[in-house]
Amino acid sequence: MTQRPICLITGASTGIGAACARLGANTYDFVLNYRSNTDAAETVKADIEAAGGRAVLAQGDVADPGDIAAIYKTVDDSFGRLDVLINNAGIVDQSARLTDIDHARLTRMMNVNVIGAMLVAKEAVIRMQDQGDGGAIINISSAAARPGSGNQYVDYAASKAAIDCFTKGLSDEVAGDNIRVMSIRPGLIDTAIHAKGASPVAPSALRTWFR
Repeated sequence: MTQRPICLITGASTGIGAACARLGANTYDFVLNYRSNTDAAETVKADIEAAGGRAVLAQGDVADPGDIAAIYKTVDDSFGRLDVLINNAGIVDQSARLTDIDHARLTRMMNVNVIGAMLVAKEAVIRMQDQGDGGAIINISSAAARPGSGNQYVDYAASKAAIDCFTKGLSDEVAGDNIRVMSIRPGLIDTAIHAKGASPVAPSALRTWFR
């Protein structure tokens, strides 16, 4: 039997990550990373298996290098290769102006949204180069990177602008290895990320910035 391509999704228990997993359930086998919502991750796993695919869970916080190593150990032990990375894990926080944002919030935001994403991509590149047949890395950015989200989430927007810049640089760096690197900038999507960190009405409050 021909092996399905293997896809790692970070932040796969809810929102965009979960939707990507369900969308690809007929084509890919998955490693589904999540930080804490085990029940939601198990539901996504069950949906993939119901569609005939295979899914393995890998709990871990992408802000922790040790957890990233553990996530990739799951990839290596379960499948022995990686074809696609959907670099999706990310956080927002309470709506705030820069004058109300402290060092701890900025550190957490950048550790998850930028540094974590870069280190996750690094491990994907290493494996795809070793395999010798290329692969794809999809970084989930945000339309918030363009207007900057002033008076709301300027730190989040800055982190996603960094992802756009990183995507361009990495795509140039690994093009010769047949590794495609791209970013997607979703607009307003009413997912659980708003309730986790920000106001539940955040999508409607931000609507004017995307016109």
